[in-house]
Amino acid sequence: MLPRMLSLALTTLAVVLGLFFALWLVSLAARDASIVDMVWGAGFVVVAAVGFFLGEGAFPRRALVTAMVALWGLRLSLHLTRRNLGKGEDFRYRAMRAQHGARFPWVSLVTVFGLQALILWVVSFPVQAAQAAAGPASLGPLDFAGLAVWAVGLTFEAVGDAQLARFKADPANAGQVMDRGLWRFTRHPNYFGDCLVWWGLYGVAVGADGGAFTVFAPVVMTFLLTKVSGVPLLERSLKERRPGYAAYIARTSAFFPWPPREDPPNPRA
Repeated sequence: MLPRMLSLALTTLAVVLGLFFALWLVSLAARDASIVDMVWGAGFVVVAAVGFFLGEGAFPRRALVTAMVALWGLRLSLHLTRRNLGKGEDFRYRAMRAQHGARFPWVSLVTVFGLQALILWVVSFPVQAAQAAAGPASLGPLDFAGLAVWAVGLTFEAVGDAQLARFKADPANAGQVMDRGLWRFTRHPNYFGDCLVWWGLYGVAVGADGGAFTVFAPVVMTFLLTKVSGVPLLERSLKERRPGYAAYIARTSAFFPWPPREDPPNPRA
């Protein structure tokens, strides 16, 4: 397992670094670092494709994990491309560009494109492990359990994104807080779903010989979503832009779906 995994991991690292370096060059020409977000999901599909063709693992597991990543990654990239294309650079990158001035191209190479390339590579380790392990030759209970968790996660992510897109498309909802559908039970159904997707992929990796060691990958993704670039970063912005967001926070679970709390009684009523 180890020699096969090491060989595949070094190959995917080279591919991912090359892909994100090319994206960085495109971002310089377009003066828009936001393209890194649109390609994030597709980058995992590239890793999965490399693993499918170069991995020496059992074919059923290679095919399963590649299909799982392709469905998740292509949907995510298509969604973000439709949402962001033609709307200019994301406010996060505009702020970085203003802060660093002429140094921004080099700063973005390291802190945006380089960092995301390394995170993608690390998070994809369960996928690579499932594709490198020689056995078991057939799928087992852990593989199907991982597939079930992944399916729930993909449903939360896709449905949450679709509900939010419809909400934003209605001019009557301008400036309002989305608190309907899945968003009634969790403030971030898409992030929760993303988290489950990676724990599901880890489940498939555990079904392969030696794949359990990749537990660091879903842990890293969960940490990023809940503590770093997911929930905290978005909510800081929303609290400034949405007057009703504080009340939404008070009654709605931040991450795990849960029935909303009742609004506190109004002492002036």
